[in-house]
Amino acid sequence: MASISRSSLRLRSVMRVPGARTISTTPHLRAAAKPFFADEPTAPKLSTAIPGPKNKAAAAELDKVFDVRSINMLTDYSKSVGNYIADLDGNVLLDVYAQIASIPVGYNNPHLKQVAQSPEMITSLINRPALGNFPSADWAEILKTGILKVAPKGLDQVFTAMAGSDANETAYKAAFMYYRQRERGGPEKEFSDAELESTMQNQSPGSPQLSILSFKSAFHGRLFGSLSTTRSKPIHKLDIPAFDWPQATFPSLKYPLEEHAQENAQEEQRCLQEVERLIKEYHNPVAAVVVEPIQSEGGDNHASPAFFRGLREITKRNNVIFIVDEVQTGVGATGKFWAHDHWNLESPPDIVTFSKKAQTAGYYYGNPALRPNKPYRQFNTWMGDPSRALIFRGIIEEIERLGLVEHTAQTGAYLYSGLERLAQKYPEHFQNLRGKGQGTFIAWDTPKRDEFVAKAKGAGVNIGGSGQSAVRLRPMLVFQQHHADILLESIEKIIKQL
Repeated sequence: MASISRSSLRLRSVMRVPGARTISTTPHLRAAAKPFFADEPTAPKLSTAIPGPKNKAAAAELDKVFDVRSINMLTDYSKSVGNYIADLDGNVLLDVYAQIASIPVGYNNPHLKQVAQSPEMITSLINRPALGNFPSADWAEILKTGILKVAPKGLDQVFTAMAGSDANETAYKAAFMYYRQRERGGPEKEFSDAELESTMQNQSPGSPQLSILSFKSAFHGRLFGSLSTTRSKPIHKLDIPAFDWPQATFPSLKYPLEEHAQENAQEEQRCLQEVERLIKEYHNPVAAVVVEPIQSEGGDNHASPAFFRGLREITKRNNVIFIVDEVQTGVGATGKFWAHDHWNLESPPDIVTFSKKAQTAGYYYGNPALRPNKPYRQFNTWMGDPSRALIFRGIIEEIERLGLVEHTAQTGAYLYSGLERLAQKYPEHFQNLRGKGQGTFIAWDTPKRDEFVAKAKGAGVNIGGSGQSAVRLRPMLVFQQHHADILLESIEKIIKQL
């Protein structure tokens, strides 16, 4: 595969677009920065109110054929570069929402453009294979040099999927099949006639009443199985039949952490005891526990490494599959390639799901018994997409070439320090600042969150919220200190308008 030389990305002067209002930041810091994108804007540019007339007209046209009620902004991707997103009216915003945390190495990344134009990509796009039946001859090589190259420690196999919800649902299926296979006495045991007949009626024993334990405020997707483990907002779940599955309490930590260490430890211990009680007592046996390293959609809720080590110990002791949902936290955003690397587990999770910044999806596993005992039990036509796996391989190459995981850890520390200063200055607007030591995966609560997010575009920033009151930051891995300076100045400007 072709790759970009360092010389092609060397810093050269960047022209600022004339005639547009720009948002200033500290000049000497801006000058000292070495941008990863030579043609990236030096600051946000606001040409009209947002949404502007062209965006409004385009949205009205789209509304005739597509539901636009959830649209954030119509985007001109041809003019979006690096950390900046452009709309149809000439507005260019610093993007710290990044397509709901799913853009890793910047808009119009030159290396990914080369990947997209490669013969491998062309072949995979125009001859898209039904992977379970007709994988390409180089599929093993694509996996080994890409997805499996960054597999979590101890996990050396992968099932590829289409999206995060799909990844979680197939992971749940793997856990259920493993549970029943163990009950039968091993993978060599054949299904009984009663199982074969009853499953066609959606009845036991062929369709057993097993469960997946998730946590309050969790988000694991919007498909049927994943939706039954999602607990973040009622609007996700209303009118959809759900499985009778248990939910445990996720720790509600108090901040600053160093001032509430004993209380937080007690809270986490209480939650762990609840998890074990549910595993032992819930009327539908628990086959797996699924957890996010940081509850993202549910409010950016954190827990300590000790809590997750406790979960791993409980699941092992009770022979329950431990699924870590790294759909949003994976691929470098927390200053580690996988967020669960922060936990220092004695034994790895049984399954780790991924998507978003990987630009593909699936789950990793290591135990051969988690591979179904029969073909077609984990199967659909596409089973993922080789073109997306090629993009992920290109993303990995960029992450390695530029050292973006370590870079994100350093930039996150710089950004967090700036936010701490703002929190001290505006305590009524900064509550429960969290994410220290977690790269750029940072959030805080504010009583006027919705108003804050609405005003952000007028300050040159595309930003998002989560839960009831959290502002969440999801910048790309190419987010740098000079971007942090712009963001901090914009946040202060927004606060002064509230």
